[in-house]
Amino acid sequence: MTIGQAARASSVSAKMIRYYEGIGLMPRAGRTGAGYRLYTEADVNTLRFIHRARAFGFSIERIRTLVALWQGGQPSRAVKAVALAHVAELGQRIAELTAMRDALQDLADACHGDNRPECPILRDLESHAASAGFARKAFRTKPRA
Repeated sequence: MTIGQAARASSVSAKMIRYYEGIGLMPRAGRTGAGYRLYTEADVNTLRFIHRARAFGFSIERIRTLVALWQGGQPSRAVKAVALAHVAELGQRIAELTAMRDALQDLADACHGDNRPECPILRDLESHAASAGFARKAFRTKPRA
């Protein structure tokens, strides 16, 4: 099948298919005499696998590992280790996003939202703009009243 057909069948854009081939995430497609890419059903299955892994937020390198484990028939313990490492990272990102949300909510609650020029949100943004190394831990601090 052509790249367009493979894209439709796998829900992966033609541009991403070419990208995945370029970085070696999947093998280069065969070519017709005219130079058009040709994909097999196995290629489309690999693209679907990659698409689903991307939907779970796996990095390209982790997807590369998962594809190798899948195609190599490796024991599930190796797959589970990759998945659990990703789950731990997701938990960390959720904690960071929750801290950001809570800090911004606290700042919004402290803001009068009227015609006054004084605003805790702007004051907080200004105070962090001056610091050289903005760190996510800054979201864990309570806003100034």
